[in-house]
Amino acid sequence: MIDDFAKSHLHDKLRGVREALVWKLEGLSDDDVRRPMTPTGTNLLGLVKHNALSDARYFGEVFGRTPPVDLPPWDAAGWWDATHWASEHESRSDVLDLADRVWSHVDATIEALPIDAPGFVPWWDEEVMLFNVMAARLCDATRHAGHADILRESIDGSVGVNPERARAPKSSSDSSP
Repeated sequence: MIDDFAKSHLHDKLRGVREALVWKLEGLSDDDVRRPMTPTGTNLLGLVKHNALSDARYFGEVFGRTPPVDLPPWDAAGWWDATHWASEHESRSDVLDLADRVWSHVDATIEALPIDAPGFVPWWDEEVMLFNVMAARLCDATRHAGHADILRESIDGSVGVNPERARAPKSSSDSSP
């Protein structure tokens, strides 16, 4: 019973973080979602892309399930770093479609496998269970959602994790913290 609860709880949290990450794009122009906001070029659209591609690897390759997107070998030079931004050839709808396809695959994988299903993460050189991957991806996705929070606030001052809890940008005349 605890296995079912843990799996359901982690899955719900993963879905929530994915929704928050995508929501950070809403209401912004194409220029804003792809504007490089860090010295490495990270942008909001790239964070969605990176999380989708990471999930494709973890919930595909690790469990011997074919990801819904072609991926180069996990150790291909420069591939991982290049996932943090969207190129000029990748539209917002391309990235959101990628995320939808991957996250449908992730959801199907989680639903199909028991929480103790065995897998192997070659970049960790470690045998794992579905539980380990769900926890690791939740941590990483939450970290990137935090990055998206900061990037979005830097663009227009908006903060929040979803539309119901969002706060509009403060005006320059508002002196309260």
